Amino acid sequence: MSVLPSVLHDGAALAAATGLTYAGAVVTVAAVSVLSRSPERRRDARATLTILMRRRPR
Repeated sequence: MSVLPSVLHDGAALAAATGLTYAGAVVTVAAVSVLSRSPERRRDARATLTILMRRRPR
């Protein structure tokens, strides 16, 4: 019996878990950047969001 289907299944599960974790981090940082009362914290959260989204600041 081939182990390829098992490896593919495990790889797909790991990729899905990693994607969900990354999406959760982005949503959390985005919420902090919008909901925080402190201007410094909002600025830091936006900078972190820029890094996570791999975009250049404007």
